[in-house]
Amino acid sequence: MDIEHICRIMKALSESNRLSLYLALHAGESCVCELLDQFSITQPTLSHHMKILSEALLVTGRREGKWIYYSVNQKTLAEFRQYLNSLETNVTSKKNSSCH
Repeated sequence: MDIEHICRIMKALSESNRLSLYLALHAGESCVCELLDQFSITQPTLSHHMKILSEALLVTGRREGKWIYYSVNQKTLAEFRQYLNSLETNVTSKKNSSCH
């Protein structure tokens, strides 16, 4: 995972509506209609947020009839978790450094 992708992820999740949508999708796949019922946003606003989450590869969408069903992209989630864990490892190793 390159630094540009990490920045896209962090930027996408830094907006409260997008973070809330992303967290809601952790419960499982949801249809646009279900997300609209759950959140107080319009369909164009939802589409805008989902586009940003999709471009950051955080969610995937599949079309079924006139609806799109979104779910968390597990591959990106695993890679981002690995990146965050590496940050913790780097901080811990620097604390144990002999330089003071």
